[in-house]
Amino acid sequence: MGEWFNKNVIPKILAFVNTKAVQAIKDGMVYTMPLLIVGSIFLILANLPIKAAADALANAGITNIFNQAYGATFSISAIIAVVGISYTYAKLEGQEPLSGAMIALAVFFLLQPSSITSENGDIVGNIIQKDWTAGKGMIGAILIGLIVGWAYSWFLKKNIKIKMPEGVPTGVANAFSGLIPAVVIVVVATIIHGIFSIGLHTTAIELIYKVIQIPLQGMTDSLGGAILMCFAGPFLWIFGVHGSTIVGGIMSGLLQANSLENQAILDKGMELTVANGGHIVTAQFYDQFINVTGAGLTIGLVIYLVAFAKSKQLKTLGNLELVPALFNINEPILFGLPVVMNPMLAVPFIAMPVISCVIQYAALATGLCPLYGGVMVPWTCPPIISGFLVGGWRSALLQLVIFIISFFVYMPFVRRLDKDALVAEQNAAANADDDDW
Repeated sequence: MGEWFNKNVIPKILAFVNTKAVQAIKDGMVYTMPLLIVGSIFLILANLPIKAAADALANAGITNIFNQAYGATFSISAIIAVVGISYTYAKLEGQEPLSGAMIALAVFFLLQPSSITSENGDIVGNIIQKDWTAGKGMIGAILIGLIVGWAYSWFLKKNIKIKMPEGVPTGVANAFSGLIPAVVIVVVATIIHGIFSIGLHTTAIELIYKVIQIPLQGMTDSLGGAILMCFAGPFLWIFGVHGSTIVGGIMSGLLQANSLENQAILDKGMELTVANGGHIVTAQFYDQFINVTGAGLTIGLVIYLVAFAKSKQLKTLGNLELVPALFNINEPILFGLPVVMNPMLAVPFIAMPVISCVIQYAALATGLCPLYGGVMVPWTCPPIISGFLVGGWRSALLQLVIFIISFFVYMPFVRRLDKDALVAEQNAAANADDDDW
């Protein structure tokens, strides 16, 4: 089975993952993370759990300043995504990327609503709505970034561009090289906007949101979709493919959109619940409960090695992995034990993220733990601390419960490995004594 999968399935998966489109999405979305993490700091400061401190900041007018910083980072995530994806795509094609990114940005604004109707019926025009530059516009940003990045690169690869003479500064030459692609792409985008606006009384971004993003978010937010996502990562890892990167790269846009829409509910002064449109499966759902301590939630495995392993080899490996595991790095155990290509550990390695997914989903759906807002933490943030930051003490406690379960899930399998390793060490020692004699 494993040999057949490696020969017939893995190459197709890798071929898909290595396409320029998938790479552009994966690498382009990374550009959003620094601002989201910084914005999370200001979001926490603006919503301190200590009432006295929160009231003091509000009375001093500092809370509004924190909210301004939060809005300036969180509310432009789709803008960063469209720029990052188009930039990365053009770069992968070997073309000057910045001009392509700027064209994509212009198209992104062109294809979204530019007016809003007030409560008294007045139409306010020439505006940029933050709804569409954040979570609601994320899928539109991804599609526009890919399409514009491809079209821009196509023009340049076909030499359909203005060529400047030798000696012209590089910046000027690049600007003129992108002129013809810019004209064509913007004109086509304008025609599309006109068709949608006049013919359908909507915009392309709004239609993408209704027809594509909402159904996709619904799929990811279902228990079945969540289980499939949590299964795929460790399953690919077992065969030596970096499942966390693949799944995270493909799903990051949707998961971020879910987190940002949850935060938008809180920003409206509403309670963040499923009934009010809150999403269960978010970026925090995946990062802090599925990939925490590394792919496969191997913290239970590491704890067993450190505390109970009898073989010198496994105990040493556990001691080496303990500190990296606290920062969500487990490659030493994946390749050192190994877990990769190891049938003995495949079952707990794949099962544990799925178990964590089901437990967490139930806790969030029933209200035992709060849904996650917009707070993002770096992926290296230690467990328990990360749980507290994204969801308070109940989320931190849930992480602890899942870690305990992880220990018992891995225990029977790693115990067998430990016994085999101990026997091998004893036999090696006995053979060494015989040789000496």
